[in-house]
This record gives sequence, structure tokens and C-alpha cells, in this order.
Amino acid sequence: MSAARILTIMGSGETAPTMVKLHREVFARLGAGQHRAVFLDTPFGFQENAEELCQRTVEYFRQSIGHELDVARLPRLVGLDTMNLESALAQLRRAELLFAGPGSPTYALRQWAGTPVAQILRDRLAQAGAVTFSSAAALTLGVKTVPVYEIYKSGADPFWLDGLDVLSAIDLPVVVIPHYDNAEGGHHDTRFCYLGARRLAELEAELPEDVFVLGVDEHTGVLFDLEAGTATVWGRGGMTLRRHGASTVVPAGETVSMDFVRAGGATGAEAGAATVAAGGSSVPVVADPTVDSADAGAGDSAGGSPGDAASLGEATSRAEEAFEAAMAIGDATGAAVAALGLDHAIVEWSRDMLQSDETDRARAALRAMIVRLGEAAVAGLRDPAGVLAPVVEAALALRRVVRAEKRYDLSDLLRDELAAVGVSVRDTPDGVVWELGR
Repeated sequence: MSAARILTIMGSGETAPTMVKLHREVFARLGAGQHRAVFLDTPFGFQENAEELCQRTVEYFRQSIGHELDVARLPRLVGLDTMNLESALAQLRRAELLFAGPGSPTYALRQWAGTPVAQILRDRLAQAGAVTFSSAAALTLGVKTVPVYEIYKSGADPFWLDGLDVLSAIDLPVVVIPHYDNAEGGHHDTRFCYLGARRLAELEAELPEDVFVLGVDEHTGVLFDLEAGTATVWGRGGMTLRRHGASTVVPAGETVSMDFVRAGGATGAEAGAATVAAGGSSVPVVADPTVDSADAGAGDSAGGSPGDAASLGEATSRAEEAFEAAMAIGDATGAAVAALGLDHAIVEWSRDMLQSDETDRARAALRAMIVRLGEAAVAGLRDPAGVLAPVVEAALALRRVVRAEKRYDLSDLLRDELAAVGVSVRDTPDGVVWELGR
């Protein structure tokens, strides 16, 4: 087993194109070759489509990451017979990488309570290997857990659940909040994993003095290299360290020391450290030669191709814009490239476990592009005037010759014949002018 000790916390997008580079980086730090990776399916084990989600995740790792992923098959532990439970737990203990993602944090905690799962995760971080938790699974790692569904969907007053408290073993007494910058609410506040600012403030006041919030934005991941003592932010957003309402944001592409994270973002001198402004705080940045800031996602813009979009909806919008721009200038190749790019994005995002109506919209947009290209194949994209110009100019050259010979009858005949096929010819003081459609 690798000597590396890696913890990765993702805010969302664990099986989306946005997190491919980070997953690959985790495997790279474990060393060359294949590594025994196990997917813990418990958080969504109650869902009717749990098996489909497992298959989709395995396919994502095989096709996009280039590694095989075994499934622990622990959708529910409560009431599981001893033999099957011990077999699955042994599989977790042997794993070099443990991965878990979306679902319900409350359900996951209820299933894992009283089992060795938390200790297996602590052992993996203390000894060697990697733990990658995202979304609902990430919520369970801290001292406390936000019961998202109960508060946001069922209307319960804000309250904490006891978490697995895995991270205290690496001196991180935190509450992990993924989906930190969520904006799905539109007209109402769904930041902070659907809590909103008011409810987060209420809950934060109930935390023990030494416990603070570690927030990870959507389509963002934080790679904690426990051997190197560094934390690097990957993806689209940032990592927020929040204590008593005061926040320090470490943006994508930056690496900070574990001491800085453990201090909850409190500013202070770190020998030899440069500083960058982030969220109003001065963030001490440490060098990590293994990370290229471009790979980590620093400076990702809203523009670009469908392939580097933060969501399938964004990829669809980009493809539609590129398609329309190409059609406007008669660039059939460019229009086809935009359509093919959207098709590729649909395939890549099809492995994302968090589905929405974005797939239906993308497919509708792709069908519309195909129809437009079909119509263009019949009518043509080139300007008819450009196509006819050589023939018309040849006829007008002949007309100039006969006019010079004062054969005005032939000159008028040429003009009338051109007019019959839609080419209007006018003699002006500056010369002959022709145009179509008049």
C-alpha cells in the first residue's frame, strides 16, 4: 500500500467532468499502477435507483479516471447479517482508497452508527491510502452534521446531528459543509448546503468553542496531503474556513498549510509564506511543487468550450452560443463542431449522480441544432450572391462589350435575362451595380 495519506473533500460534482483532474491527482499521489478503490454506497442506499447510481459511478471511474472501482454493497447496515457485514467491512479495510458521495447524511449516519466504519476511515488517514468524501458523505466527517433534508425539505428547526468525527483524528475539529455556494434557490438563500445565512448563524452559535466550519463550494475539492502538511483547492470555487461568523476563503489553485487550516483561517505569520487576498483575509500560501495552478482550476472563467463547463446547463448554453455564431457567418464546420461538443458534454455529464432536467434541455438543444443543419443542407449556408458572382460578372463583362459596339438590343436582352433569374442590373454614373431579389 502507498505511504501517501490523502484526504479529499468535494463540495459536489464527484462524478462530473469538473472533478476528473482531482480524482486523477489523488491516484497519482498514491503512486503508479492500479490501486484498490472501494465505493461506499450507503448514503443513497435507500433510493430505488441505488444500483443504477453504483453502475454509473463505476463507469465514471473506468472511463474518465482510468481506474477500476469496487462497490462495498452496504446500502443498509442496520439489520445486516453478520457474515455479509464483516465481509463488506473487510473489503473497506483492504481498500487503498475509500470513496463516498451523495445521498442523505442522516441515513448514512443511522446506518454507520455503532459500526467500525468511522474507525476504518480514521485508520486509513492515520496509516496510508486515501479517503475521498463528497456531498452527503462529506457532511458526516465532522464533529457535527447538518441534517439537510430534515431542515430544508421537512421544515424542522435547525439542529445538529453528531457526526462521525473522523477529522478530529487529524486535528481538524470542524463541521464540514459542502455545496457551500449553492445558488439553486434563486430568490431565496440556499447557500451553505441549503441552510442559508440565517440558519447557519443559528447553528454556528451552538458549536463548541474549538469547532469551526469548513465549507467547500460546488464543483470544488480540497486535497489534504497529510504527509506534506498541505491543503490544495481544486475546481471552480473555494474552501471557506469560518469561525464565529468570520470567514477566510482559499480560492481554487491555492495551497495552504495544514496548520493554517487547523487554525480556522486565523491570520498569522508563516515563515517564508507569500500572501494573497481572499475573501477579505490574508491567506498564507505555501508552495506545492506537485500542483499546477491551472490544473487545480485557478482562474477558470465562465467562457470557454462546452467541455470545461461547470454544469451541463452551462455546457448547453456555450454550445448554443457557438452554434448560433457559426450559423450567422455561414460556418457549417463551426456549427457542426458546436453540436458535436454538446453531444460529448451530454455523454460526460450522463455519469454525474446528481441528475436534473439539464439533460433533457441539452438533448432538446442538440436536436434543434441537427434540424437547423439539415435545413441548411437543403438551402445552403453560403451567400447566394457570392455563389452567383462569377457568372453574373461574366455576363456583365459581355454586356460591356456589346454596349461598346452599340448593340443596345443585345445589352438590353442580357439585362432582361438576368432580371428573369432574379438579378437586378442598374447603370449608374459610377458604373454597373447588380443585386439579387429585386
